[in-house]
Amino acid sequence: MSRDRPRRARTVAAMIVVGIALLLLALAPRPEGTTIELPGSEATASEAPAAEATASAGAAAATRATTVQDTADPHQAHEGHAPVAPSRPEAFTGTEHIVGPGERHERISDALEVADAGDRIRVRAGHYREGPLTIDRSIELIGEGWPVLDGEGEHSILTVTADHVRIQGFILRDSGFSHIRDHAAITVEESHGCRIEHNRLENNFFGIYLARAHDCLVRHNDIRSSATREATSGNGIHLWDVDRVQVEDNHITGHRDGIYLEFARNAVIRSNRSEANLRYGLHFMFSDESFYVNNVFARNGAGVAVMYSRDVVMSRNQFLDNWGSSAYGLLVKEVQDSLIEGNLFRGNTIAIHSEGSDRLTFRLNRLERNGWAVKILANSQDNYFTANNFIDNTFDVITNSRQNPNTFDANYWSQYRGYDLEGDGTGDLAHRPVRLFSFIVETKPVALILLRSFFVDILEVAERVLPILTPETLTDENPLMTEVPGGEPWA
Repeated sequence: MSRDRPRRARTVAAMIVVGIALLLLALAPRPEGTTIELPGSEATASEAPAAEATASAGAAAATRATTVQDTADPHQAHEGHAPVAPSRPEAFTGTEHIVGPGERHERISDALEVADAGDRIRVRAGHYREGPLTIDRSIELIGEGWPVLDGEGEHSILTVTADHVRIQGFILRDSGFSHIRDHAAITVEESHGCRIEHNRLENNFFGIYLARAHDCLVRHNDIRSSATREATSGNGIHLWDVDRVQVEDNHITGHRDGIYLEFARNAVIRSNRSEANLRYGLHFMFSDESFYVNNVFARNGAGVAVMYSRDVVMSRNQFLDNWGSSAYGLLVKEVQDSLIEGNLFRGNTIAIHSEGSDRLTFRLNRLERNGWAVKILANSQDNYFTANNFIDNTFDVITNSRQNPNTFDANYWSQYRGYDLEGDGTGDLAHRPVRLFSFIVETKPVALILLRSFFVDILEVAERVLPILTPETLTDENPLMTEVPGGEPWA
């Protein structure tokens, strides 16, 4: 009889703690759009998908990623598509025009008037204030000694309307600002085969702006601004209604969005560094069948946003220190049939936020020292998380429903406290990554002050013994005992 008393006492204590938690949840104001379902309420999410269907979707996306990584030109990896890489200009056979002090042409505009298609204009070092310049013929505009093209804070600097134009070796600074016109250092309109490379852009409204362009290359540009307000700043690289554009090895900082894409198709965004921008390091919408590989997105106001797109591959990128009340390492909103593989998420408020996104595969990612590693809403379904490393995050997973329409399988969790008696590298007990305290914080953020308290420890123990609020079906049935090796190109 005496032996049963401690057991009954623990049970009563657990029930009291759970009751306190329920009271806190009932009294807490709930953020708009958040739903926390108590036992017996009707589920708002659909039933969990069949494991076979989810695994099949994951395998298909993984196949696409493997093809991308093994293909020199990622454009060739699209199934059913055979787009060509941005075309290279033919060997120079035209006339060369020299611009500079003491030369035949002292103004760039004079050389543009006499140049024919296929010619090259070589601009000597100097400071050129000539108003808006338009390139309407297929020429090369090459700077020597970093000549400065100055917009004087009044107008766009260079506008390209011809095909096969190359711009290289300039400092372009101080374009105009306008609420009704998108002034830019370099604007490309309805052009094919342009090349913009090895330029330095300073304190412009928009940096490089491509509209209805295709088969263009934007490479090795340093794009800097000092914007302080979103309403009075433009994007570093802005792509609108483009096809088969490559953006490679650029550095962008201080703009509203570092790289922005809208209605882009077959784009390759590779090896760029986008940091300390006011809003997003990368922001793209309605842009299908595109690749984002080996980029670094760090210390941006809101991280990276991927919206209303499908068949996207994001591989071997780094999402670092995107920290703030509305900041994400990666926000995916209404994205379908895509792959997020081999990325590093470190030091973000929320590493991955998924809303209304379906059939995504997350694999071989490292989510380390984030506030929330994964925040996945109930309207995101049939997503597959496998072979990821969840390390030292405050909260590994949070959701807004007790139902789970997604699959977590064979991930490594540093917070897992199970054991492996069989010695096969997989825990013998399933892991439940959603913590009860994360629900409380979701509805009453001030409760974070209790994070390391004994009270929270008791809550967690009680929830593990009597799971009432956390999703019963959101478990990893095969948690790994050691970190997943590989998939870490940043190491």
